[in-house]
Amino acid sequence: MCKGLSSLPSSCLEKAKEMRVMFSHLAETHHKLKVQDGKTLQDLETLLNSKGGLQAFRGFLRSEFSEENLEFWLACQNYGVLPSNLQKTKASGIYSQFINPDAPQEVNLDSETREALLSVMDSPCADTFKKAQQTIYNLMAKDSFPRFQRSHHWVEAIKAF
Repeated sequence: MCKGLSSLPSSCLEKAKEMRVMFSHLAETHHKLKVQDGKTLQDLETLLNSKGGLQAFRGFLRSEFSEENLEFWLACQNYGVLPSNLQKTKASGIYSQFINPDAPQEVNLDSETREALLSVMDSPCADTFKKAQQTIYNLMAKDSFPRFQRSHHWVEAIKAF
């Protein structure tokens, strides 16, 4: 028969209390992740579309010295909506800043993607950086974002949401 909680050692009772607090905190955090339209802050796309989430993610990447991926992704987002008469200048700037092997904020792209970009720099279009942008997005989603979720910056993002 069960003798009740009084028969358990005090160390077990203390541990149970700690676990209760931890689980209630997790439940509260999960509740705070809920946002309008049924979306949650559980995915990178939602985070990038939130001003506060974007700032927290940028701070995290800066702390890891890997902000170039986010900066490149944002530059590509802005590039995609530029009028065609401004695309060549902006494309050249993005290439110099992020793609060129000597770029100050060089992103990690395979040589095939780099060569393909170099070959179209004379006549860029709205989709010039789409493949490279998707590659960097996937890298952030699989690598940076999970680490971000385990960081103190994650709490900032939740509060900002």
